[in-house]
Amino acid sequence: MNRYLVVAIRNPEFQPSIIESHHAFLDHWRQQGKIELSGPFTDKSGGAYIVKAENFQEAQSLVLNDPIHTTNSATVTIYEWSAK
Repeated sequence: MNRYLVVAIRNPEFQPSIIESHHAFLDHWRQQGKIELSGPFTDKSGGAYIVKAENFQEAQSLVLNDPIHTTNSATVTIYEWSAK
């Protein structure tokens, strides 16, 4: 299983109302064992989370369904990460 760092930076179109759906999305995948850590940046510019997936395509498939991305509230970037 590989780890992927997902960085979400808020766009000018950020919709505060999407936060609840975003948290539900993260909670669902956390319960499935696909998300390890998640949290906002203290400056409120966005946040990050760690996805566990077999490959980049699986990670991308999961992340691109995050409401924060699908509503264009944030620019989401995925990095393969070899953290220890």
